[in-house]
Amino acid sequence: MRDFLKYTLATIVGIILASFLISIFSVIIFSAIISMSDQPVQVKDNSMLIIRLQEKVVERTNKSPFSDLDMPGFSSSKQIGLNDILASIENAKTDDKIKGIYLNPSMINAGLASVEEIRNALIDFKESGKFIYAYGEALSQKAYYLVSVADKVVLNPRGIIEFKGLSAQRNFFKNALEKVGVEMQIVRHGKFKAAVEPYMLEKMSPENRLQTETYVGSIWKQLLLDISASRNLSLDELNDLADGVATFRGAEFLLEKGLVDTLKYKDQVINELKVMMDVKESKDIPAISIADYSEVPHIKKGKGFVREKIAVIYASGAIDMGGSDDQSIKSDKLSRTIRKARRDSTIKAIVLRINSPGGSAYGSEVIWREVQLASEVKPVVASMSDVAASGGYYIAAAADTIMADKTTITGSIGIFGVIPNAGELLNDKLGITQDVVNTNEHSDILSLTRPMNSFEKNLLQNFIERGYDIFVDRVTEGRNMSKEGFENIGEGRVWAAENAKEIGLVDLYGGVNDAIELAAEMAGIEEYRTTALPVLKDPLEELLKDLSGSARMWMLEKELGEYAPIYQQLKEVKETRGVLARIPYDIQID
Repeated sequence: MRDFLKYTLATIVGIILASFLISIFSVIIFSAIISMSDQPVQVKDNSMLIIRLQEKVVERTNKSPFSDLDMPGFSSSKQIGLNDILASIENAKTDDKIKGIYLNPSMINAGLASVEEIRNALIDFKESGKFIYAYGEALSQKAYYLVSVADKVVLNPRGIIEFKGLSAQRNFFKNALEKVGVEMQIVRHGKFKAAVEPYMLEKMSPENRLQTETYVGSIWKQLLLDISASRNLSLDELNDLADGVATFRGAEFLLEKGLVDTLKYKDQVINELKVMMDVKESKDIPAISIADYSEVPHIKKGKGFVREKIAVIYASGAIDMGGSDDQSIKSDKLSRTIRKARRDSTIKAIVLRINSPGGSAYGSEVIWREVQLASEVKPVVASMSDVAASGGYYIAAAADTIMADKTTITGSIGIFGVIPNAGELLNDKLGITQDVVNTNEHSDILSLTRPMNSFEKNLLQNFIERGYDIFVDRVTEGRNMSKEGFENIGEGRVWAAENAKEIGLVDLYGGVNDAIELAAEMAGIEEYRTTALPVLKDPLEELLKDLSGSARMWMLEKELGEYAPIYQQLKEVKETRGVLARIPYDIQID
């Protein structure tokens, strides 16, 4: 009887607690829905636009009102779209209420090409004659690259600037796999296709080291060229500072060497800004964040409603390799979007915005086909973001023109397959045996518990070779190249945009806005509006998706912490099917 009462009481308490949580949860949801109908954000006169870039920078903003909620069941990381950042800077240029821009970043969660586009937008903003004022306390290399464009760069007297050069590091798993009894059977084409090297080698191959040194060196050179132009420092001076690790030299040293203009505390910065903006000392500076400013309706001057459109079609993430729709490219969905844009008579040109390391070779072919068909009836411009490599380049190959930022990573024209053999792990290490009944000689091909025989290896190698030949055909036909000597371009080699342009893989430098202008010029139209595709889901749809997928990821992040992304990568591997056209690794250059 005592146990019965104990369990009954526990059940009642549980029901009450659950009801209480559901009530709070409902209030939050209802408040978020109500907020969707709030009045537009207003900009005060004599305002300053603040750019901190604390959020993760993605290709375009998720407009769901639930995206910023930090609680179980919802995505916890705040995001802002590069599209909104660029549009806000462009609008601020002609907005009489905005007197200048205040840059105050620290660690920027964005790729280098995205930062480059923001930086170029700020350079364009300076033509308005309005000020750009930057202040930092601890600036990463990306953050300094961005703020170096400012009219005035101010550092806290105890502040630091990370300035040490770029580093690309690789992990190799060959020895660990051997210890647990797993053999990774590799089938690939391309001596530079280094995605499989972590399973084969203990360090980089000479080819992989060469390509890594080339593209990392090219990107570093571009960063230095841009900083040199803004700060009037020579490349030699900047390299000397990096060699000496300016990060830990102190603020006075950074001032002496010309990386910053002056040293001030935050209160002194605020006072200086008040003087610049003619704000009384007793008053606060009218300011607006870039996230809020992006919500302000901006009326562009024109001839009324414009029917003709430029479609900007976003292709972000790995191709057909798991993940939610906003984290990966679903080939069927994206190809359908391109097909609809091709058939829409009001869409006069297409900009295919690519930020992808590649993925499924088959999925890449499906998308490539629709890009090719679209290019036969209207101009198609491929706009490369941080990375457009392997399958990401595959889908760009049929475009009329390919544009890239100077810090974009591209190329990696090659394919591979990896078939693990865990027979030793299961049989010898764990004592798990397997018996098989086949109807035909190779019915259990690609088994995870036995090695491939010579027939099967040759069969798969020939399959890979045919896939690579098709990939090369797509590129050489789209780029009007000869196959002769293509091994110097292909073979899975990764290129920085500077080198890719030299060898003909890229036509022009420029960001997404440059690509839109070029597409309009190619279409012969002056008055147009842009439409972003695929259409983002309704916020309530996003809520339902968050409740199912994000709640699970939230729990995993709480348990796994910094190892949660590794789980996501393993999940992608588990869901991967077929041969891959993917960049060697998730490139993160620090």
